Amino acid sequence: MTPVRHALAMAALFALVLAGCGKGQPQAGAGGPGGQMPPPEVGVITAKATDVALQQQLVGRLAPYRSADVRARVPGVLQRRVYEEGSDVREGQVLFLIDPAQLQAALGQSEAALAQAQATYANAKSSADRARQLLPQKYISQSDYDNAIAAERSAGASVQQAKAGVETARINRGYANVRAPISGRAGKQQVTEGALVGQGDATLLTTVDQIDPLYVNFSMSVAERERIKAAGGDAAEPKVQVVLPDGTPYDQPGSLDFSGDVVDPATGAVSLRARIPNPDKRLLPGTFVTVVAALGERGHAFLVPQVAVQRDAAGAYVLVVGNDGKVARKDISTDRAQGSSWVVSKGIVDGDKIIVSGIQRAQPGQPAKAVPAAPATPGAAAPAKPAANPGANTASAGQA
Repeated sequence: MTPVRHALAMAALFALVLAGCGKGQPQAGAGGPGGQMPPPEVGVITAKATDVALQQQLVGRLAPYRSADVRARVPGVLQRRVYEEGSDVREGQVLFLIDPAQLQAALGQSEAALAQAQATYANAKSSADRARQLLPQKYISQSDYDNAIAAERSAGASVQQAKAGVETARINRGYANVRAPISGRAGKQQVTEGALVGQGDATLLTTVDQIDPLYVNFSMSVAERERIKAAGGDAAEPKVQVVLPDGTPYDQPGSLDFSGDVVDPATGAVSLRARIPNPDKRLLPGTFVTVVAALGERGHAFLVPQVAVQRDAAGAYVLVVGNDGKVARKDISTDRAQGSSWVVSKGIVDGDKIIVSGIQRAQPGQPAKAVPAAPATPGAAAPAKPAANPGANTASAGQA
């Protein structure tokens, strides 16, 4: 075989091999009917307008509903503590005992002074009665009569004064039994037995705190308060939810019972206070907690997950899948963040299918396959992958 014929034979054989390798494979770009790639699948939720609760997360500190210092009101030596530290006590319950010896002696002196005053009064009254009988008969002078009546009155006043002294001494004797001024939880003993208390100043012995209910004190900036008012806040009965330091919501909602009208010049904030039920004494005063305050409602608004909201130089927007199956951009107006969502007041309407997952595969003007997005699991940063079941989730007040 000549070299030319050999080259032609090899070229024909190579062409046959290439044709066999390419047989049965689709051409590039042919992925479906008409050779087009299938549209990308995206997870959507259906927008639905509702009344959105205006909530604000703030940091607060728990405080007792009432707090009373237990002090020694009379001087004496502290004999012993009667209550158990950290236990609940009733109003009027004896907490400490002070040595009553000096107080008992003072009471005895007051009673003796009363007896003496009563005896003096009896003599003065007898003299005054005689003077009243003798004066009409001119047996005594007017001056003697006046002196007798004055002595009677002075003796009567001395009796009243002595009675007051006895009552004071009796009250002081009662203060030797130091009692709880309110019902609540008694704290740690501040003075040990054997110490001299109440000498000069009223010595602090312990503190009783009423912790059911509790107060939670927090503050809000003036700017944030004005934004809430502008959005329709200032509800008639604002509600407050406490979140414990471990992130657990407390199961007893509270109510706002005080809103200050004076702005703190150091912080530019207004003081607020809420009352929280604490029947099982689970909450303790002094604890820092997160306060979720519901301060009103915004009518006809949408709660859109933050993962669905994008921003560029033109502002915030979302991608939606229209009735024609194509992706469209919608510019929105976000009022404020609330939890994991944005409160949207403008830009979307009821029925819009907002893309919340697969956003990176969606392009405005291009087709997309919309499927309902699965609900986000607790603690997840973004919605779950699109679910295959029919029906659509809803962007409403319940989705925050």
